[in-house]
Amino acid sequence: MNAPVTLADHLDALTEYWSQRVVAEANGSLFKVAKGIGSTRWHAHEDEDETFLLLAGELTIQLRAGDVRLRPGDLFVIPRGVEHCPVAGDEARFLIIGPSVTSNAAGGKPEWSYNGGTQPVETA
Repeated sequence: MNAPVTLADHLDALTEYWSQRVVAEANGSLFKVAKGIGSTRWHAHEDEDETFLLLAGELTIQLRAGDVRLRPGDLFVIPRGVEHCPVAGDEARFLIIGPSVTSNAAGGKPEWSYNGGTQPVETA
């Protein structure tokens, strides 16, 4: 029998923003925790839909057609091929559900977030 997955523990252990950690798999779908701050780059996934379930914080999914704002408990599906750019003013924690891991340079992950990096401070 499987043990329950404590999402908060997995999120606390993440050292990189916009990276994903697979915590479960069922029926061909991966369940991946991630956290974000700042934004990714604009990108699209040509081979899969991307489903976000926001757990904590606020997350805005920028779409060319307009922004979608998510609050804890909200679920949003970005259809395959739709260009998007997730943005979080403060840390947002979420679950991504899909067939594969998409957190890489092609998936919009910003360069500063690798190796536990911190978001650059913008100056006016």
